[in-house]
Amino acid sequence: MIVSSSRRRSLFAGSAGNLVEWYDWYAYAAFSIYFAPTFFPSGDLTAQLLNTAGIFALGFLVRPLGGWLLGWYADLRGRRAALTLSVLLMCTGSLVIAILPGYEVIGAAAPVLLVLARLLQGLSVGGEYGTSATYLSEIAPADRRGFYSSFQYVTLILGQLLALAILLLLQYWLLSEEQLESWGWRIPFLIGAACAVVVALLRRDMAESSAFTASHRVRKPLRELARHPRAIAIVFGLTLGGTVSFYTYTTYMQKFLVNTAGFDKPVATGICALALLLFLPLQPLIGALSDRIGRRPVLIAFGVGATIGTVPLMSVLANTTTPVGALLLVLLALVIVSGYTAVNAVVKAELFPTEVRALGVGLPYALAVALFGGTAEYVALWFKSIGYEAGFYWYVTACAATSLLVYVVVPDTRRTSKLGAA
Repeated sequence: MIVSSSRRRSLFAGSAGNLVEWYDWYAYAAFSIYFAPTFFPSGDLTAQLLNTAGIFALGFLVRPLGGWLLGWYADLRGRRAALTLSVLLMCTGSLVIAILPGYEVIGAAAPVLLVLARLLQGLSVGGEYGTSATYLSEIAPADRRGFYSSFQYVTLILGQLLALAILLLLQYWLLSEEQLESWGWRIPFLIGAACAVVVALLRRDMAESSAFTASHRVRKPLRELARHPRAIAIVFGLTLGGTVSFYTYTTYMQKFLVNTAGFDKPVATGICALALLLFLPLQPLIGALSDRIGRRPVLIAFGVGATIGTVPLMSVLANTTTPVGALLLVLLALVIVSGYTAVNAVVKAELFPTEVRALGVGLPYALAVALFGGTAEYVALWFKSIGYEAGFYWYVTACAATSLLVYVVVPDTRRTSKLGAA
């Protein structure tokens, strides 16, 4: 059993790595509005954003491969080894983007290499989620798993906030818009690569989970995982609506505020950063609440809120002209989304036995995110390009309603957990 002080150190090491991984992942989304002309020099803003959003989606498409490879590695060699490898892969992808010449220098090779770097990051994040969700759930005391596992999204949000904070710093104080578009967008990727190296060193020394050390290894993990079809379907179904809603109100929202609501880029960035800052403390609060009342009521609250609230929220937000009004609407949406983000990691971990837990959590989650979360921004921009932006609002609603059906019929995993004692 991991003692309390060791738990805290392990929580920090796992969480710090998660923060850096997601910072690197979101730096692409946060700065794409500046580097899009570097790799796609022709076309209007929407066309350029469609190209970068397409590459963003491609990064998600390779995430199932990362969920499979690193999930298998985590179940075979340990959570610590897989988490260390994951952050090193992210470091490499970020460094490539930071030093990559633009279209004017190397022509079509520029977007091709950008795609390859993004695919490497996709492998990393695909493996990170399942392994970190498993690790944080396994090291937690049995009666505080919701609280502990909520820190996965705490650090995920912190990573996004850090990307936005660096963007704000560069926008308001250090660089002009011309400098940002010319070379300043490379700075966050250099920072991310350097931080990833530091985290890799931290993760080498963190404690392995006692659940893993006590488990037996399986030689054919996919075959073993196939014995749990219901759990796989549940992970996919509960992720579908949550991931679309999350990426709509976080990753895509900055572009929505600029491209639809008409806010200036720095104002839109500030709105998103402040909303995420207020979104952050909700995660451990709702995670702790799930330890008391169960996971299912929290998930149902998200499903109901997202199903009935998406169309009116997005419709009003599209016509909002004041920063305060936009902030309140985005924050309201994120309060609803917290019902998913705060508890989804522990719910998935509680569905699988230890020998296939990282793979079971990571692979179906990555498939759902690749198909729905990673494409959310592209779908939104496509609806806008054909002149029917409201179609995207209904798309998000349909995804949330589908997941709500899953939440209603699935038993509460707090009572049926396969994690055992910790």
